[in-house]
Amino acid sequence: MTLFKQFLEDESGATAIEYGLIAALIAVAMIAGATSLGGSISDKMDDVGATMDGVADANPGAAAGGGGD
Repeated sequence: MTLFKQFLEDESGATAIEYGLIAALIAVAMIAGATSLGGSISDKMDDVGATMDGVADANPGAAAGGGGD
């Protein structure tokens, strides 16, 4: 009977589950944040690439190292 009582009073398993749930929530938040941030960075890099393409088309000698003269 005392073994059964000790088993019911033992909360170490519940604590481990709580820590696991907290870790899972943090992981989900990090994935959501990284996905959102990744999309923003990708959009910004596309803008920078388009701008650089426009500059290279307007001044083709500079892209080849000719100085644009």
